[in-house]
Amino acid sequence: MSSKAGMKQHANPGGQSRSSPYAGGIEVHDAYAAGKRTIVSVDNVVREYRVGGDSIFALRGVSVKIYAGEYLSIMGPSGSGKSTLFNMIGGLDTPTSGTVSVQGVTLAQLSRVEQARLRNRCIGYIFQSYNLVPVMTARQNVALPMLLGGMDVDEANEKAGELLKAVELGHRMDHRPEELSGGQQQRVAIARSFANDPVIILADEPTGNLDTKTGEAIIDRLSHLSRERGVTIISATHDHKMLAVSDRVVTIRDGLVDKVELRDQLNIQLGSIGDAGGSH
Repeated sequence: MSSKAGMKQHANPGGQSRSSPYAGGIEVHDAYAAGKRTIVSVDNVVREYRVGGDSIFALRGVSVKIYAGEYLSIMGPSGSGKSTLFNMIGGLDTPTSGTVSVQGVTLAQLSRVEQARLRNRCIGYIFQSYNLVPVMTARQNVALPMLLGGMDVDEANEKAGELLKAVELGHRMDHRPEELSGGQQQRVAIARSFANDPVIILADEPTGNLDTKTGEAIIDRLSHLSRERGVTIISATHDHKMLAVSDRVVTIRDGLVDKVELRDQLNIQLGSIGDAGGSH
């Protein structure tokens, strides 16, 4: 089945075909997709690993379209294929079959150098472990992607300062990572992800190493910057707090799209989660 919503269920390798994953029916999702520009297209992607004489399928035929300016969360249990799909979108892994396109460019058709240029120009990354350079200050860490992209040093430092002020770290620009809290380090990482004015931010478990209060602050800051700058956020996460700011959530299970939910549907379920007791 093909639709504007851009996700099809395929007969999957090593398993049975599944019913539609669209919560509320395909028509609801077609209405959501109407008029939106596709920025990432994943079409029938399979990722097979060979272990000895056995085939292990991390992805079994996943198709999804991601739209410009939306906040999409990819969720799923450990081993579901969530991280593999995330890496495919970022060009960090290659499909066994199927295609991944970013802004209309099929990643597999690019050389490694061309893929690296596209990532530097179009995609910002936020990692669970921050991945800051320990000997550099916050300003230097944020300026680094701009310098690698060929920007003048003074211009890069000035822009880095503006981005750090946007995440409320204007007073910590000259501090190294060891002098910053976990939440402050993640805010530096957020500022760095916006350095080259990307169209897409890939956030890999961005609250995974943070306490609940700090995690909520990071989610709010990331959501605010996304809306303010019109950037597409794609987050791989286990954190249910992400649901409150997500336009859609795609749940991956056993290498397949198990469920696709819109924000309104998520709000109802978030209420039931909260009522069921406990924060997540």
